[in-house]
Amino acid sequence: MDQPLKRRTAIVTGAARGLGRAEALELARLGANVIVNDFGQPRRDGTGAADTSPAEQVAEEIRAAGGTATPHTGDVADHAQAEELVRLAVDTYGQLDILVNNAGILRDRMIFSMTEDEWDSVIRVHLKGHYNTTHFAARHWRERAKSTGAPAYGRIVNTSSEAFLAGSAGQPNYAAAKGGIVGLTTSTALALAKYGVTANVICPRARTRMTEDVFAGFAEPDEGLDPLAPEHVAPLVGYLASPAAANVNGQLLVVHGGMVAVVDRPRVQAKFDSAHATFTYDELDALLTPHYKDRPPNETFAAAEVLSLKRD
Repeated sequence: MDQPLKRRTAIVTGAARGLGRAEALELARLGANVIVNDFGQPRRDGTGAADTSPAEQVAEEIRAAGGTATPHTGDVADHAQAEELVRLAVDTYGQLDILVNNAGILRDRMIFSMTEDEWDSVIRVHLKGHYNTTHFAARHWRERAKSTGAPAYGRIVNTSSEAFLAGSAGQPNYAAAKGGIVGLTTSTALALAKYGVTANVICPRARTRMTEDVFAGFAEPDEGLDPLAPEHVAPLVGYLASPAAANVNGQLLVVHGGMVAVVDRPRVQAKFDSAHATFTYDELDALLTPHYKDRPPNETFAAAEVLSLKRD
């Protein structure tokens, strides 16, 4: 079997279950050494013997299939532990080549009911967690490129959500974090391109432990692969991590159920110029009020049409 990631080293965060697990398994199948990160300590079975951590279980699964993997149970939202994660990859396998940021949590609530802790915890794990690992990986690649005088091989795959693209009334914290991740990704893509690094972001739709309530109304098929299975997402992550994707940078892709959609950047829909040195209230009223007069009330900057995307 062709292994385009042979001798590459990858970190996958939130890799013990769901999307992260499927992504870690796919990267290992493509030949990468994988650092399997997931926050959580070993469980005990009541007999006094320590069970292996969920991260170690996935690492064992990779090794059993002939791959190479090392577990890490640190919290990527903690700056020091994220640094430790990147150092583990470099110390264990010589260098880091691929970073897949997937770790996240949900604390769904309408904006008028959300607590400060529900807001802070989601922003911390998703957005700060993405920043932390990206920061230390970027430093590694920059130093590597400077020391060799040649571009380093670096691939970042970040995880956003259709909740950001389409708007999600019951997930203001999650939508905000996922929107922030898109901004982080496009900024990182421009900053690191000269060092041989690409950064892209995916919006996956998958049935996982985190999203079981979100997709509770979508029954699994009696036979065949579930359209919401994480296995539909993992191949795209493997591709974006590969040499073949060298020209894919700063892009946002929606992926699920055997479908990948490339999302275009925002476009200017209308432009108005003041007839004077600056706008007045009356002039804006005369220009903008008619422009929005017949617009449907639910037509906002959010792109709700992405929710209807499916494989033809």
